[in-house]
Amino acid sequence: MNTTTLIIGAGGVGRVVAHKCAMNSETFGKIVLASRTKEKCDVIASEITDVTIETRSVDADNTQELIELIKDVKASIVINVALPYQDLTIMDACIATGVDYLDTANYEHPDEAKFEYKEQWARDEAFKNAHIMGLLGSGFDPGVTNVFCAYAQKHYFDEIETIDILDCNAGDHGYAFATNFNPEINLREVSAKGRYWENGKWIETDPMEIKMVWDYPEVGEKDSYLLYHEEMESLVKHIKGLKRIRFFMTFGESYLTHMKCLENVGMLGIEPVEHQGQKIVPIEFLKTLLPDPASLGPRTKGKTNIGIVAEGMKDGKRRKIYIYQVSDHEACYKEVKSQAVSYTTGVPAMIGAKLMLEKVWYKEGVHNMEEFDPDPFMEELNKQGLPWKVKEL
Repeated sequence: MNTTTLIIGAGGVGRVVAHKCAMNSETFGKIVLASRTKEKCDVIASEITDVTIETRSVDADNTQELIELIKDVKASIVINVALPYQDLTIMDACIATGVDYLDTANYEHPDEAKFEYKEQWARDEAFKNAHIMGLLGSGFDPGVTNVFCAYAQKHYFDEIETIDILDCNAGDHGYAFATNFNPEINLREVSAKGRYWENGKWIETDPMEIKMVWDYPEVGEKDSYLLYHEEMESLVKHIKGLKRIRFFMTFGESYLTHMKCLENVGMLGIEPVEHQGQKIVPIEFLKTLLPDPASLGPRTKGKTNIGIVAEGMKDGKRRKIYIYQVSDHEACYKEVKSQAVSYTTGVPAMIGAKLMLEKVWYKEGVHNMEEFDPDPFMEELNKQGLPWKVKEL
């Protein structure tokens, strides 16, 4: 079988996906990397010496252009690591061409700070009619965290009652203020209201209202704040017996102070403002001023620790476990020229696509990660550079 893998997006995550697909080229076959700016793809392709990566230019907002590219390269699968605003155009191009689809983050509306699966789930029928599969959120969180929950449910519990997803980045890049991935998405996520799910309903909180200190293995104690995060929306559907699920992320004092100041002066705004006769969107201008997340790789030191704490019942007894993964920024950079935030998203994207191409995970329609057997994915994590640990609490 002649496999062609089309990767769309050449940011930090796209770089990792290209490198890791090349390392598993017996599964991925011919690899094509496409982005609006072909030069970015060429740089990544030049870093990969053992496999030839073909590069293309494409406007991922344009469904017709995407359809033409997919047909031209005869893609077997599309790995979408472009912007979350582009999920729907890429999904529609996959429906039109009958090609499997995978992404790492759910659809965001360009004009409002809101991310949800609704519009992607709505394409389930169209995917089934086209006899193709769409795998949503195959990054780390969402992605690996969903698989951790499914793994806990399969091996450790009869019923899980509560889940806390805990995301810590203890990396230091030496800048006063920078974001580890696309600043627009990062800052919108953090400045939005928090939300968690309890007893069948969503409870809203003010941004950063709920804080706890958590002791992250290999990192130490860190201030962790409750945010809304997309994987919760699918997990509440698929983890049986769940009574509460929350998501916490670590932020340093300096990051939050900078962000508050920027927010107070309107720099996080997503509506255009008039400036000297020109319309500019404040957060887009801010993105221009901030360091490019892809440039943080060579200067970031420290570790990430992302995991889940699940509590529930097994054989009539209470049980609490912690499944987590620790990555080192410098080790990730050495391997694929990207820091750990991109690495921990890019590797699971490659693994999800690998399992789809090998038909280990395959079901027509649009699906979330926790709907499949977690074991093959967990094995691949250990093989592909994201070893995990389980700790009884």
